[in-house]
Amino acid sequence: MDMGLLTESLSGSWEHTRAARDALVEQGAAAVGAVLDLLCDEQSPVEWTVSADVLCRIGEPALQPLAHASAAADSPETARRAGWALGRLKVDDPGAYEPLLNHAHPRVRSDALFAFQARGEAAERFVARLIPLLGDPEPEVRRRAVWAFQAIGTAAVPDLQRVRRLPAPGPRVRAGALEALAAIAVPDGLSSKDQDAWRRLTKIKLLAEVPDGMHLCGSWYVVPTDDQDAVLEAFDLGSPQPVTLRTGAAAWNHDHHNWGQGGTHAACSRVFVSPALDGWTLVFGHSSQDTHRIEDADDRDEVLALVVSQRCTDLSRRFGSAQWYGMSCGDDWTAWCIAEDGEILRHYDAYDAYDAEQDDDRGFAHPAEAGYLLPHQDGFPEDAFDGVSPTDSGSFTARYRQIKEDLQIPDTCYANDIAARLSVDPGTLGAHTRTSGQGFLALTACGREHGHPAGALPV
Repeated sequence: MDMGLLTESLSGSWEHTRAARDALVEQGAAAVGAVLDLLCDEQSPVEWTVSADVLCRIGEPALQPLAHASAAADSPETARRAGWALGRLKVDDPGAYEPLLNHAHPRVRSDALFAFQARGEAAERFVARLIPLLGDPEPEVRRRAVWAFQAIGTAAVPDLQRVRRLPAPGPRVRAGALEALAAIAVPDGLSSKDQDAWRRLTKIKLLAEVPDGMHLCGSWYVVPTDDQDAVLEAFDLGSPQPVTLRTGAAAWNHDHHNWGQGGTHAACSRVFVSPALDGWTLVFGHSSQDTHRIEDADDRDEVLALVVSQRCTDLSRRFGSAQWYGMSCGDDWTAWCIAEDGEILRHYDAYDAYDAEQDDDRGFAHPAEAGYLLPHQDGFPEDAFDGVSPTDSGSFTARYRQIKEDLQIPDTCYANDIAARLSVDPGTLGAHTRTSGQGFLALTACGREHGHPAGALPV
C-alpha cells in the first residue's frame, strides 16, 4: 500500500476523510498493517483518531497487531494510542479478547480488561475467566479488573463471594474480590465476616495512626471544637462510623471525583468528620441539602456562595467562628469564607474576584491574606516576559524568578495558605499535628436513605 497516498487520503477533517476510512474498512485485514503504522507514527499528519477509527471498525483482524504494537510501544503516546484502539475494537464476541488476558505485557492485559468493562453486564459469562486478574502482579491490571467487575454489576456478586469463602486461585485474588464487591453497589455484597474484619482493622490502625497530608480537591469546613457530637448535629449527620484519617481522606476524594458514577446520590451521601486536629474539627464535603441546592441551581457559583455564607454564619453563631475552604486539583480555583459570631468577615473566590480593598457584602481583605497576592492578582509588569516564548519553560521560569526577586513580588496565596494561618492546613498534616478523638464517615440525609456510595477505601 502506498503510504504517501494513504496519508494524503486520511489527512483532513473527519468528514473529509469519511470515504477513505470507509474504503479501508472494506479492505479489512489487508489494510491493518499500513493504518497501524500511521497510528503509531507520532510525526504523521494524519490525526491518530482517524487511524484508530479505521482499526476499530475493522475489528478482530486488528486485535493481535494492536496488542503487539501496545506491548512494543517505545513512547507513552504510542502506547496510549494503540491501547485505546485495542480496547475498543468492534468485535461480535468479546471472547476474542480472552487470549490477551494471559499476555506477557501488563498493558495488553489492561487493554483487554477494558474491552470486557465496556460491555458491562454482557460480559457476565466471562466472570470466571476474569477473576484471576484480580490478583495480577501489576496494580494497574488489578485496578482495571475491579472496574470490569463493577461494570458487570450484581451478576458477578455470587462468584466474588465464593472467592471470599473458598481458598483463592492465586495470591491477592481474595483481596481483589473484596475490593470488587465493595465497588458493586449491592447492600449485601460484603459478608458480615468481611465487615467485622474491616472494623477490627480500623480499630487497630487508629491506635497508632500518624496524620498524613491530604490531597486537597473539593471543599471543607473548619470549626474550633473537639465536640464531634455537636458537629454532627450542626450538619444533620447520622450513623457515624469510626475511620482512620486515611480512609476519610480517600472517601472525600472518591466521592468528590465521582462525576455521576455509582448512582444519583453517590457524591452527596456522606462527609468525613475529622478528629480534632490542633483543636479544630474539619468537615469535608457538603450536607446533602447544600449539595442539591448547588447542583440544581442555574447559577451554581452564586448559589455556592450563598450556601457557604449561610452555613458559616450559622456555624460561627454556634461555635464562635467558622471557616470554609475550597480548592481544585484540576484547575486554579480556590476560595475561602471566614465568619465570626454570626458575621461573614471575608468571602473570597478566585473565579469571582473583586478588588480586595473595596468594601462589599463579602467583607474587607482579611489579615490572614497580608503579604500575599490574591490568586486573581498579577504582580508582574506588562512587559515582564517580552521576548520570552511561553513554550520555552526554562527561559520563562528563569525570567519569572529573576523579576519576582528583583521586584520583591509576593507569593500568591491559596485556600491552604489561609487555612494554615487561621486554623489547620490539611495538606501539611503530620507527626507534629496534635490529634484527639477519632474521625468518622457520617451519612447525610441522602446517605441515610440510599446508603454509602459503592467503592473500596483504604484503611
